[in-house]
Amino acid sequence: MNADSVHVAGFILAGGKSTRMGKDKAFVALDGRTLLARALEVARSVTPEVHIVGDSVKFGQFAPAVEDLFRDCGPLGGIHAALRASQAELNLILAVDIPFVSLALLQYLITRAEQSPSAMVTAARANGGWQPLCAVYRREFADLAENALRGGRYKIDALFDASRTLAIGEEQLAAAGFSATMFRNLNTQEELEAARCKDVS
Repeated sequence: MNADSVHVAGFILAGGKSTRMGKDKAFVALDGRTLLARALEVARSVTPEVHIVGDSVKFGQFAPAVEDLFRDCGPLGGIHAALRASQAELNLILAVDIPFVSLALLQYLITRAEQSPSAMVTAARANGGWQPLCAVYRREFADLAENALRGGRYKIDALFDASRTLAIGEEQLAAAGFSATMFRNLNTQEELEAARCKDVS
């Protein structure tokens, strides 16, 4: 596969320790489907080139797996591994524990990234901060990530250069028909139970 054959690649970050959930979040069920199955379905609606960033033994049966090059460094390590493995210029990064994102939202983020060739990152600012785990990254972000990882710096949005980051605010999201609640993630059993009891649009 040459570098131009895949315009957008998708990567599901599933390598977290899930300590607050008490079990592997990827295999927790919501509305009859695991969080991993939900993430794979929505990502594959955007692009056929979808990988899981995590243990290849655990996840290889579900999709091609990519393992972190920098171990135990959190989501930034996963993003770095994804971008180093990618042959696509635009890369959708989606954490497995953000189950409420829609196909339309992902398409919107990708379209905004396509329209902003100078943006290394296209990400929403919602719910009081950046949403770096449902965002679009260009491959060159891997260089920034690697420098940070080598220096022991693991905060993703600390690498968002104002001049090269397309920030999409809540007003823009709302104007496009999206609620900030789509970025809600599930970290604990309590959050999972609340999600099971309440329809989040």
